[in-house]
Amino acid sequence: MTLIKFKNEPASRMMDRSQHFSDLFNDFFEGVINNNASKSFNPSVNIKESDHQFKLEIAAPGLKKDDFKINLENDVLSISAEKSAEQTENNEKYTRKEFSYASFSRSFTLPEVADNEKIAASYENGVMTLVIPKKEEARPKPAREIKIV
Repeated sequence: MTLIKFKNEPASRMMDRSQHFSDLFNDFFEGVINNNASKSFNPSVNIKESDHQFKLEIAAPGLKKDDFKINLENDVLSISAEKSAEQTENNEKYTRKEFSYASFSRSFTLPEVADNEKIAASYENGVMTLVIPKKEEARPKPAREIKIV
């Protein structure tokens, strides 16, 4: 939870100290324009562990599986994606062209119990899923009875 402190002052005094209305107006539209042109985002990741595997679910809607790149080097699993688009609107008096670009990169250090040779990935309904099995020796063994001799 984020706590935000503010002084309980009249709005007129707060405006005098910070910015004029025109500056606030310009800053608002500057942010809207710049955010559409290039966007770097950090998608949410769910990590689940069971007795036999690890499962990573990465929320990345609007992307295609061809947009993703997954690498494994020195037990570090890197997942990245890039998407670029161009939108053109022609009218009698003007032509408007907008470019957009979005990308992200996430890296995870895999534990020693992970079987790096059998990692599987799939992408469906905006969610990239990676299944990382555990090595056979790291899986829990069933209980057994030991006979006394």
